[in-house]
Amino acid sequence: MPVTGAKKPARTALRRQREKEQRHETILGAAETLFVKKGYHQTSLEEIAEAAEVSVGTVYFYFKNKEELLISLMQKVGGHLRVMLQEAFLKKQGTMEGIVEAGTVFFQDFCRSHPGHASIFFRESGGRSARVETERKRLYVKLISDLEKALVRVRSETGTTYLSAGSEELMAVCILGIYERVAEYYMLWHDRADDITEAGREAVAFTVAGIQGLMTGR
Repeated sequence: MPVTGAKKPARTALRRQREKEQRHETILGAAETLFVKKGYHQTSLEEIAEAAEVSVGTVYFYFKNKEELLISLMQKVGGHLRVMLQEAFLKKQGTMEGIVEAGTVFFQDFCRSHPGHASIFFRESGGRSARVETERKRLYVKLISDLEKALVRVRSETGTTYLSAGSEELMAVCILGIYERVAEYYMLWHDRADDITEAGREAVAFTVAGIQGLMTGR
């Protein structure tokens, strides 16, 4: 009997935990939708609560303030983007084709299929508080580090070297900067989502040519 009695509270605790996690995600989803539609500054916590069908007090239970919501969204989107790019790169076994695959996934699967994520990561997170900017910098540094590691692997797989010891870092910074600007220009500044696939393909080709241009000993 004691064992049976112990299982019921455990099941109840697990159910409550799932409900909390679902409510957390619902609030995040409502915030993302409104931030993308209206902008971060123009969105109130009351509107987020209404969209999530919870009380304002419930929003405060999960998030200290609106800034906390934005940071949580940035972390979620940034983590999702990193996983997508890493899986795409490794799908081609860490070769130059993996760089192409990851670039294609960025423009087609991240930007085109998840425009809200792109908006949060590239537009709504920019120019905010010092705390938001610190988190933005941390996520960008992680992406640059991922790109550096990918370029190191390409160098190893192809049996080549790069022009200098800092080439991988420089190329990683340039690639992220180019991809971000192309995404902003077509997706956010001019609402030309239909052009992002072709623009992305050419941006990838441009960066691959740059990588090959810094390779020596081929």
